[in-house]
Amino acid sequence: MGIEIGVPKFLIKKFDKAGDGFSLAENTRGMKTTLVRKEDTKNKAWLIVDATDVVLGKLAVKVADVLRGKDKATFTPHVDNGDYVIVINADRVKVTGKKEEDKQYMFYSMHLGNERRVSLHEMRRRRPEFIIEHAVRGMLQKNRLANAMIRKLKVYAGTEHPHEAQQPKLLVI
Repeated sequence: MGIEIGVPKFLIKKFDKAGDGFSLAENTRGMKTTLVRKEDTKNKAWLIVDATDVVLGKLAVKVADVLRGKDKATFTPHVDNGDYVIVINADRVKVTGKKEEDKQYMFYSMHLGNERRVSLHEMRRRRPEFIIEHAVRGMLQKNRLANAMIRKLKVYAGTEHPHEAQQPKLLVI
């Protein structure tokens, strides 16, 4: 038993009348209230994005926000409440300036002399899905929760994808 400092327990009411996962602490003295959000696994939507002629950075920002759940009113930083995102036509994403030739991805195997660099142009030819995955991963936080969020991102080079059964809604960027 530790010493608790703050508002006495008899002044705080906790309730979850609707059973929707919200727990609201209400203070009778008019102090701050806290909204604690639990993970909502049953209400995850599936969204589809067409990356044709969309700038890579703008696409990555919007997709990262949806994966994280920042577009919802119930956003909580420590809970994964984002939706699933399907990105099609990843090979047709647009970049500005001279990034097509100048941007490079570096891979390193932790052995001396085994650093290799691949340009965006070459990566678009080899693995166009990696371009969007890499950009979105860079815009998420760096922890285990981000690893769970990135698993909800599905990227495909063409227009075909195996997620028709989920009935994805169109997300316009």
